[in-house]
Amino acid sequence: MTTTLKAQLRSDLTTAMKARDGLRSATIRMALTAITNEEVAGKVARELSEDEVLKVLGREVKKRKEAAEAFAGAGRAEQAAREEAEGEVLSAYLPAQLSDEELQALVDAAVAESGAGGPRAMGAVMKVLTPRVAGRADGSRVAAAVKAKLSQ
Repeated sequence: MTTTLKAQLRSDLTTAMKARDGLRSATIRMALTAITNEEVAGKVARELSEDEVLKVLGREVKKRKEAAEAFAGAGRAEQAAREEAEGEVLSAYLPAQLSDEELQALVDAAVAESGAGGPRAMGAVMKVLTPRVAGRADGSRVAAAVKAKLSQ
């Protein structure tokens, strides 16, 4: 039987609490809270799919990264280190990120498939490419790769 990501988070929370690992338990609690908030948002409460849980976790990792940069820029190294550590804990639950070469190969295939020529066709390429890279590459990174390819 395969366990869902949410069940894995709950199990890991219990393990972290038993090990008295404050950072992991606090971080996983925040992630579970974000997932629960997403489930009850809207008019009807619902169970999130695995892809939706991954999106929530990706969003949380991005928040941690941005907060760490903000703290580092403000000279608050201790808080920046904490945010980075939380981001690393959450990143362990996300699928492996695409390398630059893998992303470029997917971009090349999407451009060829969509028959795009020039920067105006970026939307068509992104429409083909986005489902293929979902959760495995940051959207801004994907957009930059597509823009670079189309401006050649």
